Amino acid sequence: MTGYLLIIAFILSIVVMITAISKFKIHPFLVIMGISLLLGMIAGIPLLDQTAEDGTVTSGLATVIGTGFSGTFTSIGIVIIFGALIGNILEKTGAALKLADMVIHLVGKKHPAIAMELMGWVVSIPVFCDSGFVILNPIRKALVNRTGASSVAMTVSLSAGLYIAHVFIPPTPGPIAAASTLGIGENLLLVMGLGVLCSVFPLITGGIYASYIGKKITANDETASNEHKKSYEQLVAEYGKLPNGFNALAPILVPIILMALSSVSSMAGWTSFISILLRFLGTPIIALSVGTILGIIQLSLTNKLDTFYELTNETLKTVGPILFITAAGGVLGKVISSTNMIHYITQNAPSLKTIGIFFPFILAAVLKTAQGSSTVALTTTAGIVVPILPALGLDSPVRTALAVMAIGAGAMTVSHANDSYFWVVTNFGEMTPDKGYRTQTIATLLLGLSGILEIFILSLFLH
Repeated sequence: MTGYLLIIAFILSIVVMITAISKFKIHPFLVIMGISLLLGMIAGIPLLDQTAEDGTVTSGLATVIGTGFSGTFTSIGIVIIFGALIGNILEKTGAALKLADMVIHLVGKKHPAIAMELMGWVVSIPVFCDSGFVILNPIRKALVNRTGASSVAMTVSLSAGLYIAHVFIPPTPGPIAAASTLGIGENLLLVMGLGVLCSVFPLITGGIYASYIGKKITANDETASNEHKKSYEQLVAEYGKLPNGFNALAPILVPIILMALSSVSSMAGWTSFISILLRFLGTPIIALSVGTILGIIQLSLTNKLDTFYELTNETLKTVGPILFITAAGGVLGKVISSTNMIHYITQNAPSLKTIGIFFPFILAAVLKTAQGSSTVALTTTAGIVVPILPALGLDSPVRTALAVMAIGAGAMTVSHANDSYFWVVTNFGEMTPDKGYRTQTIATLLLGLSGILEIFILSLFLH
């Protein structure tokens, strides 16, 4: 099968995939693997390896699937595990709470909604947004009580800040997986930098919408009492003495510094032993390993080292599905790249370039809205678009990183009833589902649209 018929088969495959995941509740791993197999057979990939007369070997479908699966684990498996483990350690030791307090002190209590949004944005860099909301919700309640701010505004602000970092900034697993799938996993510092930059429009949009909707909707906890303040103090007491600011930041900050030094050393072309050592320490796997070691030290300092085994177990249980779904997305991408579709798309590149940066955004938004998981949307979309990056005009390192950002913006659009985060925000924010649609769902729509707008503007200047 060639040409437009292959494109049609691909589109139908995506439709079937979305339907199977969202409507029939089949696990994404099984769906993506099944679709990859069927698409490969329909596209005419040989079932077994074939050797031509000139000695050229054409991989069979089984080999293509195996290569796509193992390649994903080789590139990002350890990175995802260490990133999630650091987040769990920060949560267990109270470091995430300390980071939140630091943001409050920085912004001040006169701007509680801004403090809440920035707090969520910082905490969600290493911590899943669902966990982050649960961790920071007592602070949100305490600030509502102390400042008289709108509970809904504070909920939307916190949710927005958490969500933006969750889809844009590693070491959250989704952006790491997408970056690695698209071939820039060794340049996570670039992805982090663009993630921070691309957060500007969504943060502003989230703050404005939170202020607006907070005046229109009332939550059940608007008449807050002193018990909210007590609940915050009890939460701090549960951790005992919180880590100091440096210890709280170190597992996140040190890996970033190491990756920055590695990039500087590489760009400068240094060849000394120190340069080689810096470049080694700055590879994502090693940098996050150092961050994990600093997290373990933090566990020891807070007398929680005996929980490390269980924390590791919990982390592996959490990232397991992510790893396998990511690997399945890698299989789909490998199958696509092994068909004639890439050649056909390349021949018609001028028309596809008119879509450019919007293609990964639209695809991720469709997947997100249909099946609910931002991480699934990120990893699956990355696997689909990686073979056609050149045709989209997104094949330089910077523009590939922008593609990761576009996928992330799409993976925010939108959060509704099939998304666990929707129910976390709605329930902990003490809102009914219909109010959740007017707050969380509309907010994530605006976040995604403002995100892709900023990314599009950046794409006009960054090459």
